[in-house]
Amino acid sequence: MKNRTVECSRTIDASPEAVFAVLTDLDQAPDVITSIRKVERLEGEGYEVGVSWRETRKMFGQEASEVMEVTGVDAPRSTTIGSPSHGVYYTTEFRCEPDGESTVVTAVFAGIPQGPSFMQKVGWAIFGATGMRASRKALEADLEDIAKAAEAPTD
Repeated sequence: MKNRTVECSRTIDASPEAVFAVLTDLDQAPDVITSIRKVERLEGEGYEVGVSWRETRKMFGQEASEVMEVTGVDAPRSTTIGSPSHGVYYTTEFRCEPDGESTVVTAVFAGIPQGPSFMQKVGWAIFGATGMRASRKALEADLEDIAKAAEAPTD
């Protein structure tokens, strides 16, 4: 079974620091990201390696929860989040690169099979590409929401 990866980028009219602040504000995530319904902190405060939370999102018309953990931080350049789920370890990396007065944000989502059963292998082969297309749409929507929040005027 091969790993599956989706990558998308967006230019945001805000500094890398402003974008990174939006990306890493877990407590405000349900107010920023349209699909996130709830964030429940499980371990740690603020935003650093080891902080974990249960994130509930609405996807495909239904709510689903997954445990997420910060696995890498290089503020304000990048952060990586990991989540084990149903025999696959998922990672999402966000990279913030300055571009004049703006920031190019690149999101890379990857699914890495972790010793799956025969049925999981079959499902991965059949539905993996469809899942990655859905993941691309979800990442693009998340980046749109992040851009709106980062570009919003501050008082």
